[in-house]
Amino acid sequence: TQGDLESVYTKDQLLTNIMVYIVTGTFNTASWIYYGRREEGERILSPEGKRVEVPTGCALFPEELLAWPPRSYVDRIYNVTHWTKMPRGGHFAAMEEPDLLVKDIRAFARSL
Repeated sequence: TQGDLESVYTKDQLLTNIMVYIVTGTFNTASWIYYGRREEGERILSPEGKRVEVPTGCALFPEELLAWPPRSYVDRIYNVTHWTKMPRGGHFAAMEEPDLLVKDIRAFARSL
């Protein structure tokens, strides 16, 4: 989007998305992940610092707000069985690129 939100979203979509947080009073809890990321730095360890053995799928969208660490780092902490670098899309991938997201989720689910 390069800062041009209206090239991806209509004004109605933007306002609807914002209103969901305002009306339900969930903005604070929805933003905890960003606060935590700022406080913890780039660490993405699981609770107690243990490796997560559950099969994990990652879809990396190029316009995401938070950069992903290198796969070699993620592999040390998570059992990554599915890793996709998407050609386009960003933080709200389900709205921006629903077909890409659904295709990738289905591919991950089939691999389990």
